[in-house]
Amino acid sequence: MTAQHTPLAGLTEQLSATTLLRFATAGSVDDGKSTLVGRLLHDSKSVLTDQLEAVEAASLKRGQEAPDLALLTDGLRAEREQGITIDVAYRYFATARRRFILADTPGHVQYTRNMVTGASTAELAVVLVDARNGVVEQTRRHAAVAALLRVPHVVLAVNKMDLVAYAEPVFAAIAEEFTAYAASLGVPEITAIPISALAGDNVVEPSANMDWYGGPTVLEHLETVPVSHDLASCKARFPVQYVIRPQTAEHPDYRGYAGQIASGALRVGEAVTVLPSGRTSTIAGIDALGEAVDIAWAPQSVTVTLADDLDISRGDLIAPSGSAPRTTQDVEATVCHVADQPLTVGQRVLLKHTTRTVKAIVKEIPSRLTLDDLSQHPDPGQLVANDIGRVRVRTAEPLALDAYRDSRRTGSFLLIDPADGTTLAAGMAGDSFAAEAVKAVADDEGWDF
Repeated sequence: MTAQHTPLAGLTEQLSATTLLRFATAGSVDDGKSTLVGRLLHDSKSVLTDQLEAVEAASLKRGQEAPDLALLTDGLRAEREQGITIDVAYRYFATARRRFILADTPGHVQYTRNMVTGASTAELAVVLVDARNGVVEQTRRHAAVAALLRVPHVVLAVNKMDLVAYAEPVFAAIAEEFTAYAASLGVPEITAIPISALAGDNVVEPSANMDWYGGPTVLEHLETVPVSHDLASCKARFPVQYVIRPQTAEHPDYRGYAGQIASGALRVGEAVTVLPSGRTSTIAGIDALGEAVDIAWAPQSVTVTLADDLDISRGDLIAPSGSAPRTTQDVEATVCHVADQPLTVGQRVLLKHTTRTVKAIVKEIPSRLTLDDLSQHPDPGQLVANDIGRVRVRTAEPLALDAYRDSRRTGSFLLIDPADGTTLAAGMAGDSFAAEAVKAVADDEGWDF
């Protein structure tokens, strides 16, 4: 007799067979991020022939005998001239085991906002360290940003091991220092891997020069790290993007609510609450790809019909009645300021949360976070580009906002300039890691910043 599979079990199997991993690279200047990415793409055979030929030609013009694999990601002219990464470069590739979206982020302090952009949706961050320099200030800054954004997996790639004679004690000391710091920030999982991106050691193929290391290569870890699809523990959230009301002879009374499920799973027959109105109903049907289904899960795009005719429009949120979020007009959050113009107390803004955009005003900026040592600068009055700080915002209408620690998707928002639509800041609702991290570091009297 064959085993009976529940719909949810079959669903989990289907997801695990087609997993997608979003990851970001970060590190200090000249730690070799772009070279690592180029090596990863090259050795996994994810580079087209014409791309490789263009890199080889550009490398020859610069007097380099071997192709400079960093040019596969550093595509801007300024990046090539200066030999640095300025903007976030996204690359898409796949192996037989998994699909990947990679964000190669800049290492300079003035481009911290670019790292926030690249890592905001990442499930894993690769932080590079030059084996000759060890953990530096920018390494700590990037670890702190990864912790702030609640990136669940962090890989410490100790690069340029070929320049320290592949010495195990050098790797061990760096790994111990970084792991202690990242753990104090609340990073749940840290994996240290010794590599040479230039020579290809432990990037895709195991290194013959470091037989003392028995762990996975970078690609092997990327292929096997667990990607969370635990549907049972996710609270379902369905932001309405569009109301479908054909009013045709074939469908005279049809009223469907279309959008992408932000988290969890929705089921036909489930009691739901519509926010911010608070009205309740039951899911009467779910259409996915033109077919009626009994269950749908994140991140599927679906159309939901309810048993009752309710006043629902774009920006409303449908959630199971037993786990619906509370609505609020007072938002306290950590924000990363990404615009060149400052964010000031009293400034009028637009707040965009999922599919809902409301008017708001910045009531207070209690503190600005210094990522170098995790200290708080109280009452800064404003936040400028690349600043990370706490804000209190009052919205004109209620929002169904989760805490960011519970949901990165429905706990995040944007602050927008209403005059020209410029994105001012990326926000994370609720408590930041900072208070917990600072306390943890303070309790560890042996740690020296």
